[in-house]
Amino acid sequence: MPPARQPADPRRIAADRRGRGAEWRCVWRLRLAGYRILARRLRTPMGEIDIVARRGQLLVFVEVKARGTADVAAYALTEPQWQRIARAAEMFIARHPALARCAIRFDAMLVTPRGWPRHIVDAWRP
Repeated sequence: MPPARQPADPRRIAADRRGRGAEWRCVWRLRLAGYRILARRLRTPMGEIDIVARRGQLLVFVEVKARGTADVAAYALTEPQWQRIARAAEMFIARHPALARCAIRFDAMLVTPRGWPRHIVDAWRP
């Protein structure tokens, strides 16, 4: 008989809900700016990418950070995290060879409880 499942931690459930809401707000911000969303919460063996978007010949990998303030959200972006995103982006491009000719950019979007998501263009370069 399989072990009984532990009830989910309410804090994790709330954090996941906030994260999904923040990503949804960012998707709409990007759509209004002319981007086409190719993937959300893309999981690869190398890591996860919150949003993959395209505008023309530009392919953008977006990391979303939702925190109480934009400063706290910005400090939550770390070098190891960007490295994982870059490896996951390489895997995404390998799986979609038609996108290999696109210019690539790594952006961040900072989300606070109130206000429009702040889009940081070219937040990091590998």
